[in-house]
Amino acid sequence: MSKGTDETMTTSIPKEEITGRIEKLRSRLAAAGLDGALFHYGVDIFYFTGTRQNCVLWLPVTGTPVLLARKSFSRARQESLIEDVRPFPSSKDLPQIFGENAGKIGLTYDVLPVQHFNFYRSLLPHREFQDLSAINRDLRSVKSLWELDQMRMSGKLLADAFSRIPGLLRPGMRELDLAAEFEHLLRRAGIGGYLRIRGFNQEITGIAVAGGNAALAGCFDGPITGRGHWTAAPYGPSTDMICEGQPIMVDYGGFYNGYIVDMSRVFCFGRMDPELEHAFSASLAIQEWVRENLLPGRTCEEIFAGAARMAEDAGISANFMGHPGEPAKFVGHGVGLELDELPILAPKFKVPLQAGNVIAVEPKFLFPGKGAVGIENTFNVTEKGGELLTALPDDIVCL
Repeated sequence: MSKGTDETMTTSIPKEEITGRIEKLRSRLAAAGLDGALFHYGVDIFYFTGTRQNCVLWLPVTGTPVLLARKSFSRARQESLIEDVRPFPSSKDLPQIFGENAGKIGLTYDVLPVQHFNFYRSLLPHREFQDLSAINRDLRSVKSLWELDQMRMSGKLLADAFSRIPGLLRPGMRELDLAAEFEHLLRRAGIGGYLRIRGFNQEITGIAVAGGNAALAGCFDGPITGRGHWTAAPYGPSTDMICEGQPIMVDYGGFYNGYIVDMSRVFCFGRMDPELEHAFSASLAIQEWVRENLLPGRTCEEIFAGAARMAEDAGISANFMGHPGEPAKFVGHGVGLELDELPILAPKFKVPLQAGNVIAVEPKFLFPGKGAVGIENTFNVTEKGGELLTALPDDIVCL
């Protein structure tokens, strides 16, 4: 692929990566009895082509993939590692793209709007559609060696940024001030900005929250949401002041070359409540146990169950993974091109781990009125347990 007019724009993905991904998908499509896959979602388009332009990708089991660009066609043609790139055709001409032999077409129902589905169903009345969401997400859950290198770099840069947080903290600053200074630091490091979430109706800012604000119930499907600034955006930091003795929870993702890692650390001016210190010690013990059990073949369900037992043994299971009575039902989540990838360390998730799964492990405890404590690091599943990608001391930093 040639460079664009901006000399900093270079090929993001080696061509052999794209080729390998397509061949793996084709094998899975054939096994499912599908004749091809039709992708609309931007992250999926990027994964299989190398461009994040507004496009639709037709990927047949046999034959040449076709990328149909809505906007920008010129950039899609420059960036794509799929050779056949065309402007998106008229509705009259679109059926010809699929040919006569594509009777069963896979779609990602998990992210495809009903309006789009109805468009293709009316345009291709004699074709059969089938959900390939599980195939697509499972394929993406196992990272290649190249992807792991991107995530190691993401982890290195994010951990370096976290190491600078003590220099940002000042008595009397607001949560929003801390968030602004840290996000400025992330942006200057080139790893701030996008945190893509696949889940419907899910959105989040970075978390830089203190005291009781960190222990509020919230709509985001995670243990900590924060108060936020408005009810229209009830996530993350508020304009409240950070006070002495409050645990300060900082939880951010890093984004390098499209790949996300996730981590959190706890800070405090002075000493915290002994109950919170006890909970933090339990978090570290749970994280270490989970790390040791991030082995191929171990099921996500049994790892969550082990973590939950440890919280119960510590006498604080009611506070585990969220506001009491409203916990997040996981202790770890896959990360990659999106913040909420597979696998999920959760009840009823019986899927065995595979080498190359990358999981953000985040045992946390919330105490209403007092605050939240815990830890989060990102690990690669290996035969020796979890490989740490966000290397930084886990200890609470007391100032």
